[in-house]
Amino acid sequence: MADELANDAAADFDSFDLRPDRLALEAGEVHVWRASLDCDGRVLHQFGETLTPDEKARASRFAFQPDRDSYIAARGVLRELLGRYLNRAPSEIEFEYGPQGKPALRSGSSARPVQFNVSHSHGMALFAFAVGRQVGVDVELVRADFAGEKIAERFFSSQEVKELRSLPVTMRDEGFFRCWTRKEAYIKARGEGLQIPLKSFHVSLTPGKPARLQADDTFRWSLRSLRLDTRYVGAVVGEGQGWKLCGGEWKAGNHRWPNSSIRFST
Repeated sequence: MADELANDAAADFDSFDLRPDRLALEAGEVHVWRASLDCDGRVLHQFGETLTPDEKARASRFAFQPDRDSYIAARGVLRELLGRYLNRAPSEIEFEYGPQGKPALRSGSSARPVQFNVSHSHGMALFAFAVGRQVGVDVELVRADFAGEKIAERFFSSQEVKELRSLPVTMRDEGFFRCWTRKEAYIKARGEGLQIPLKSFHVSLTPGKPARLQADDTFRWSLRSLRLDTRYVGAVVGEGQGWKLCGGEWKAGNHRWPNSSIRFST
């Protein structure tokens, strides 16, 4: 199991070697999982069988099949991973939603207070799990068609825009999305959505430099930068200091029905 202290943020975290067949989520850890959403029809069908009527209805509202399939796959992987952490069938997982739409386990549905968060972008999904601490996660495909200076000026703080402009042109697309994912992860961890003004806090964005967060409640959170592969960047924000970050990769070959053996550490 790969682990690093959350306040040691000098390098991207890129060790995704947790075993999905035997998981132990300890109170001092945050687990992140990456998953390709490119699933074959058999796996998508199995995932669809675990969804609630509301989730199936939401999937049906997507206009394009690839978007529908990505939603079903992301929801299915989330249910499977939660099922393994909670030792329950994926279809038995019950969700509720905060005022700004952040999902959580339904109150009273589990004796173990597992918090989680999900993000996906262009076929890649990222999941974060923790016990007794809020988490937020974001992943983005680095692409030049979106990483424009006008968008940065609209959504980034003046400090972030200045740092972005200071980068060599060849690094600006990556710097843009490092800023974007770190800001999104922080907002999602807090669960308050866009009620938090995007320019009211700052994150670092220079590739290869430590991930930093400056906010009114910086003391409450830790930020880590993630490297999923050569095309995607991500970030995770977790409540508290000093937690260990552990990573895993969900693959269709690891997919088992029903759940396999799970253990928990207390």
